[in-house]
Amino acid sequence: MVMTYGKVHAQQLTLTNAIRISQENSFDAKLAQFQFTADYWTYRSFRAELLPAVNLSGGLMNFNHSRVEARDAETGKINYVDNNSMTNNLMLSVDQQLPSLGGTLSLQSYLNRLDQFNYDLKTYNSQPLRLSYTQPLRSYNALKWQKKIAPKEYERAKKVYLEGMESVAIQTTNLFFSAITAQSNYNQDVAKLEDLTRLYDISLKRFELGTITKSDILQLELSKLNAKVAVTNSRIQMDNSLFSLFSYMGVRDYQQVRLIPPSNVTDITVTENDILSKALENSSHQISQDLTLLAAKQNLASAKSAKGIQLQLNGEIGFNQTADNFSSAYSHLRDNEIVGLTLAMPIFDWGVKKGRVKVAQSKLELAKTQIERAEEEYVQNIRQQALQFSFQAEQCRTSMRAQDISKERYEITKKRFETGTVSVTELNTAMQEQETAKLQYIGQLQLYWSYYYTLRKATLYDWVDRRNLTADFDKIVKRKF
Repeated sequence: MVMTYGKVHAQQLTLTNAIRISQENSFDAKLAQFQFTADYWTYRSFRAELLPAVNLSGGLMNFNHSRVEARDAETGKINYVDNNSMTNNLMLSVDQQLPSLGGTLSLQSYLNRLDQFNYDLKTYNSQPLRLSYTQPLRSYNALKWQKKIAPKEYERAKKVYLEGMESVAIQTTNLFFSAITAQSNYNQDVAKLEDLTRLYDISLKRFELGTITKSDILQLELSKLNAKVAVTNSRIQMDNSLFSLFSYMGVRDYQQVRLIPPSNVTDITVTENDILSKALENSSHQISQDLTLLAAKQNLASAKSAKGIQLQLNGEIGFNQTADNFSSAYSHLRDNEIVGLTLAMPIFDWGVKKGRVKVAQSKLELAKTQIERAEEEYVQNIRQQALQFSFQAEQCRTSMRAQDISKERYEITKKRFETGTVSVTELNTAMQEQETAKLQYIGQLQLYWSYYYTLRKATLYDWVDRRNLTADFDKIVKRKF
């Protein structure tokens, strides 16, 4: 099968190829890719926050011509004097956040130039080297929590992307079999009309010979007319179903394409425990539950840290100098040391912070309860999916045998009708049984493959090749992103 975007160059399309095209072209697949790309760069941005950041900042050509306050140092008298100056400053810094402590370590180099035009004076103030550190002592350490959460969110994003691709497979499977059913109905209605037309002509001759009644002729003619109407309706239904399928696949040109249903089903031996184990190991469910619990604990930690005394340690050490020229500003440097604590202590807040702690504690307990309930429902759902799939292969084989029997019985009944040994009613019954058996077989096939891809989505495990889908994720990233 050869495929280019928007066009299928083939006379036949299998379910496997339809799924492959959908996972490359469909809007759902693209949305999953875009979402993962956003999650990927979010994680990359977080990883970058853990590395040293080099920053250059400053103010250039800040001109100030105004009247400013000036207090006499001896008398305390305030006068307003002319200020005619310009400042320029630059600071180069290397900053490193410390997730384990919550502090920030910074290595800086600073230079400031002040031009006072009224006095034709230039002043340089330099800090060639300054090492500073800021350490909150009781506050909430957001980066520490993010270091726990971000890797899990990225792992979930990978699993969600793979589950999204399996969702595309499920949707394609349902649309594929809906189109196959419509295509089969149309072909069957055309064949039925041809058979009834031929049998009606034979019956007219038998009526002339007196071997068939007028009522039988009318019944056969009515069946032929109904079949003609059914051909038109099934053609419309087939066109709509094909449009829905190929539109979802992102394919515009699909004329003369014939859908080929899977010829058989694969015997896959699975147990409920195997499926549940793979689901808990590979799917996004467990990691989502972990993230829900982490978010509730993070909320509680934030609420507790905001309660009570807030302390922050600030310190810096380095060198500085002030001079009237650039070279002197970097010679005979002087020591520069600053250290101290800042404190904030709420005296009375009407229980606001205490209330926030209580709310956070309640939400944590609520999250634990919801997780426990969700776990039970999830396990029950997985077991139900496993049970459905385990019986479906046999259902398909049974339906296939019923289809073969009904087809053979119809051919026998048709020949007997031609010889005049069965009635029109018996012929219609055999015809209806054949149609029902064929639709039942296609329906059972649809259920089998829907269950299979639903199982793949739940476990992210290929039960045919016996491998984890997550094992190939790095290859997928390199190929698509």
